[in-house]
Amino acid sequence: MKDLFAPKSTDNLLPYDGIVNDLGIVIGEMDALYEQLATELPWQADTVTLFGKTHITTRQMVWMGDKGLSYTYSGHARKAIDWTPSVLQIKKQVEDKLATIGIKVEFNTCLLNFYPTGTDGMGYHADDEKELGEQPTIAALSLGATRKFVFKHKKLKHRNNRYQDKPVKVELYLESGQLIVMHGDTQQYWKHTITKTKTMHEGRISLTFRRMLTV
Repeated sequence: MKDLFAPKSTDNLLPYDGIVNDLGIVIGEMDALYEQLATELPWQADTVTLFGKTHITTRQMVWMGDKGLSYTYSGHARKAIDWTPSVLQIKKQVEDKLATIGIKVEFNTCLLNFYPTGTDGMGYHADDEKELGEQPTIAALSLGATRKFVFKHKKLKHRNNRYQDKPVKVELYLESGQLIVMHGDTQQYWKHTITKTKTMHEGRISLTFRRMLTV
């Protein structure tokens, strides 16, 4: 039965200071695609430097894109590997889907993250690197286990029932095949995270398509 109260793809999920659209399930045969990406891509542990300390994550990643592109985040530079046919096909599907809500963009990179279990996550961050421009359009596709995705405003807070200041948050549960797009001022005012959970034992792959500025 169709949920009459489900947001439309053109609805903004954020209350202010940015735009996030939920385009719903856009990819078919999600299980087969998940297994294909999990086995065919050259996954490697991510290296993150925070507060002067370097950490090797259990989360694994692949950085893919047009020839000659490189990207720096968390203190480390990464060079994109060539597109695989499967990810290139997904990119085209995502671009076509975004065009249906008036977002015309041709992505030139994709960051893929593999979370083997629910105990693997990613802390709050914004995709606000200078290589992405001031108002980047970032499309995020989920495959595999359903995971909790949370937006937190960088500055604004509200009062809860106990009159304690709490950050303004928006929570989503991203299912396999589900696509969201972040654009406008979202990266300037909001951070986002994939929360950890001990109750989920299946893996998840995220594909975040971006357009890097080139010179």
